[in-house]
Amino acid sequence: MSGALLMRAHARNNAWANHRLLTFCAGLSQAEFEAERVGFFPSLRATLNHILIIDHFYVDALEGGTLGPAAWAEREPCRDVASLQAAQSAVDRRLIAWCEALRDEDLGRIIEVQRGHRVQRERADRLLLHLFQHQIHHRGQAHGMLGRAAPRLDEFYCWGEAHLRTPEFAALGWTEDDLWAERR
Repeated sequence: MSGALLMRAHARNNAWANHRLLTFCAGLSQAEFEAERVGFFPSLRATLNHILIIDHFYVDALEGGTLGPAAWAEREPCRDVASLQAAQSAVDRRLIAWCEALRDEDLGRIIEVQRGHRVQRERADRLLLHLFQHQIHHRGQAHGMLGRAAPRLDEFYCWGEAHLRTPEFAALGWTEDDLWAERR
């Protein structure tokens, strides 16, 4: 498997996990979404908004933008699950599109990340791996806040389980073939 294909798979897995988690959260009341909970951030709303704003920060950098720390000027830009789900889905689609255009030779490309008073220069592959790990880390915290009722987020793309993800992939506008298509 090529490195670029692996990054594309991770970008889609990220979007799938966000879809699954936010679809579950859509069934919560606003009070449950905002309730104080134990975690790095004090609520599901704060935790999931953190994922969103950091995604904006890094996806903007990948796209060549200069958003930088302005990404977190408002710590909780989405007050409810519906607006958060729409915003997260949009940034997930941007990340997928960026990864869809990747070729293996692009993985070493240097990405400039605006850090306020300095510019960090990082390889695309390392930046993507950092972003994916960040998302997994904080989704895990949100998952813990939900307790036993939380949806499974540890899925990946086992061949024998393709039929189990078909409905969710359809909701995302994907097919199984979209995952593994090599780009030339």
